[in-house]
Amino acid sequence: MGQKKSGAGKPMFSRSQGKRRTPLILRDAIDRDGFAIIPNVLPSGEVEQILEQICASAPRRTRAGVRHALRLGPVSQVAQQPNLIQLAQVVLGPEAFPFRATLFDKSPRSNWLVVWHQDTALPLRERHQVLGWGPWSVKDGVHYAHAPRAALSQVLALRIHLDRSTTLNGPLRVLPGTQALGVLDDDRIHELSTTIDPVECLVSAGGILAMRPLLIHSSSKSQAEADRRVLHIEYAASSSIAAPLNLAIT
Repeated sequence: MGQKKSGAGKPMFSRSQGKRRTPLILRDAIDRDGFAIIPNVLPSGEVEQILEQICASAPRRTRAGVRHALRLGPVSQVAQQPNLIQLAQVVLGPEAFPFRATLFDKSPRSNWLVVWHQDTALPLRERHQVLGWGPWSVKDGVHYAHAPRAALSQVLALRIHLDRSTTLNGPLRVLPGTQALGVLDDDRIHELSTTIDPVECLVSAGGILAMRPLLIHSSSKSQAEADRRVLHIEYAASSSIAAPLNLAIT
């Protein structure tokens, strides 16, 4: 775990590679490293259209962007695109579906950093006391609970880059392979961040970063003048994440 994995952070395949190999390459990379970069998924014209449609829907914004974005028509349409569903199905199985979306908008006007962490909270339709789940909270009327490893292993995030991600605009940094270590406390996360070489995930506009929620990741403040907008869509293998708990659509 102390060394950067060979090839981590590089695009996993290009359009010139055979389609029969692509799913296996993607799945193996995510199983090994916890993430994979898929370039050129959306053409530039479609990226511009998505941005225009989201802006036209006038969503309620926070400092970091737009939460619960799957409720927006344009975002829901993107999340249901066959090519994205197929990417999720490669990792999660044939029933994979989108359940949560967030638009992150880092810019000179709204700039922030995120310390090393894992994504462990999931939105749920109802609150039930289940061993291994919690603590619980409510945000914008939605129940959230921190989930155990078994549930989080059923989730995959597809981060659609609406702008080019560079070394200067606060790209996501990851610690390859740490998704395999389970849910970790803050002290263990900090220890790993000092012993594993991080990888900057540099993705062109229209490209996708696929990642597991337990992969340890962070980002720094942007030092660029341009925006860095990412549509972060999460998919699950099933809405019944752990009986009797069911995922909420947000």
